[in-house]
Amino acid sequence: MKFKLVSPFKPGGDQPQAIKKLVEGVRKDHKNQVLLGVTGSGKTFTIASAIEELNMPTLVISPNKILAAQLYQEFKSFFPKNSVNYFVSYYDYYQPEAYLPVDKTYIQKDARINSEIDKLRHATIQNLFTRKDSLVIASVSCIYGIGSPDNYKKARLELRIGGVISNKDLSHHLGLLQYVRSRDKIVPGEYILNTNRLGTGKIIIHLVTDEKVELEMNRKKITSIKIDGKNKKKLDIYPAKFWTTPQHQFNLALQNIKSEMEERVKKFQSDGRLEEAERLEKKTLFDIEMLKKQGYVNGVENYSRHFDFRKPGEPALTLLDYMPKPFLLIVDESHITIPQLRAMQAGDSKRKDSLIAYGYRLPSAIDNRPLRFEEFEEKIDQTIYVSATPGDYELEKAKKGSCIVEQMVRPTGILDPKISIRPAQTQVVDLLKEIKARVSKNERCLALTLTKRSAEDLTEYLLDQGIKATYLHSEIKTLKRPEVLASLRRGEIDVVVGVNLLREGLDLPEVSLVAILDADREGFLRNYRGLIQMAGRAARSTKGQVILYADLLTNSIKQTLNETKRRRLAQIRFNKKSGITPQELNKPIMVSNFNVD
Repeated sequence: MKFKLVSPFKPGGDQPQAIKKLVEGVRKDHKNQVLLGVTGSGKTFTIASAIEELNMPTLVISPNKILAAQLYQEFKSFFPKNSVNYFVSYYDYYQPEAYLPVDKTYIQKDARINSEIDKLRHATIQNLFTRKDSLVIASVSCIYGIGSPDNYKKARLELRIGGVISNKDLSHHLGLLQYVRSRDKIVPGEYILNTNRLGTGKIIIHLVTDEKVELEMNRKKITSIKIDGKNKKKLDIYPAKFWTTPQHQFNLALQNIKSEMEERVKKFQSDGRLEEAERLEKKTLFDIEMLKKQGYVNGVENYSRHFDFRKPGEPALTLLDYMPKPFLLIVDESHITIPQLRAMQAGDSKRKDSLIAYGYRLPSAIDNRPLRFEEFEEKIDQTIYVSATPGDYELEKAKKGSCIVEQMVRPTGILDPKISIRPAQTQVVDLLKEIKARVSKNERCLALTLTKRSAEDLTEYLLDQGIKATYLHSEIKTLKRPEVLASLRRGEIDVVVGVNLLREGLDLPEVSLVAILDADREGFLRNYRGLIQMAGRAARSTKGQVILYADLLTNSIKQTLNETKRRRLAQIRFNKKSGITPQELNKPIMVSNFNVD
């Protein structure tokens, strides 16, 4: 099936020329292009239009889960008949395993897995195997290992009407796929076997992607297959977990793990480090025994090099290896996504080095890591970097082929917001007055602080003053964040207070005021790109205003004022030439709808 864009809107403003240039660039085999589009100019619509014309499998990488969720909803509405997928980290909470040599503290891995996101991750992978019209919205988790695509695909169980399979063989195959047998109510990843010795009866399987399968059997012969009540002629059941290995390779991998352990234990013993030797041997043997019994153990990813049969130092297989070739890569908000991709591996390596040195993990655990940036570059091909403030890396890449595409005006005619500077010493009192003025007009506000604690404190103060406020930062659950923003748009909340999550890409047309507290604290959160991005959250309202609370006029503030003025003038010229009166876009409020296709 081809990509088919569905939208009541037609390209306007700078969008037609941007779409044309991007499509021509890909067709001319330009490896790197930049879409430099101001906030509110419809960059997502431009990219969707290019995807429709190019009709290529596409991966969109977003810097955080909030933006990934928003993009998922937008692309889902643009391509209702196509395979639009959501692939982010499935942890609501994650404390990585670590060892602190200074005070001899071992921290065990602790995590809460979000089952809904796990379903979506599996649905993504399975759709990539079966659909050519796949569009994947991912966070930077796409560069972390998820096992071999070949093993995942080969391990699937193929069932067809008329096929013959015994109870024993079916249970064995489902066990290899890490499905668990149950006798009562089942959850994803479990099954119930209600057949007699002759293989006649019913089997219910709750797929990891959340569909419920019913198989009718008559003397070991499959007579009916139903998925969520709909009759099917065939069914492929994929593994319930990503780390899966064929049985003959699995047994060999366990032998290799044991051999590495024995070699490492001997090294510890010869160095007189008997405590480390005993610790490593005990832990590894326990893991091997659990893997033999259950095919899985907490922390199995640390043995991934053995299960993938990779050489030392070789990168893990990631979502990028599951993408059909060739595919188009879109790096959203590239000015922060690229630095994140660059930084992932270094932090992971430092933590693993300590675990390995003190006998908590085998040396091969170091190869359970995110991709190094140069490895990431090797796995991608044609790329479009999207940002209102692109970074030096992507600008340099695109300049080589003169592939910087500007989208400087908005089809709506809305100008960049006016910016005023006010003293930081009285920022909280002044902000309260401004918020009350907006609330009386049924308008919404964003307030940006420097820390999570200050966001929580400001929220508490506003609540005490009778303002419907809430905070939003990284500790709020993944699937809860879009709901908070939807509540803001509906007017159930007047103000959202945040730190770094309320910058790039958020589409909130009801917001007329963005207040940036401590705007003169020059640094990552208050640099030029950050200020421009935060100010952009008010660029979807004709009444948009930005207040910078600052006692000093930093270079970043000066640069922000100058760039905003330039963009306002460009929009004014366009509006005058085209006879456009600025009007707000009545964009529907999208609630979370993470359905698995």
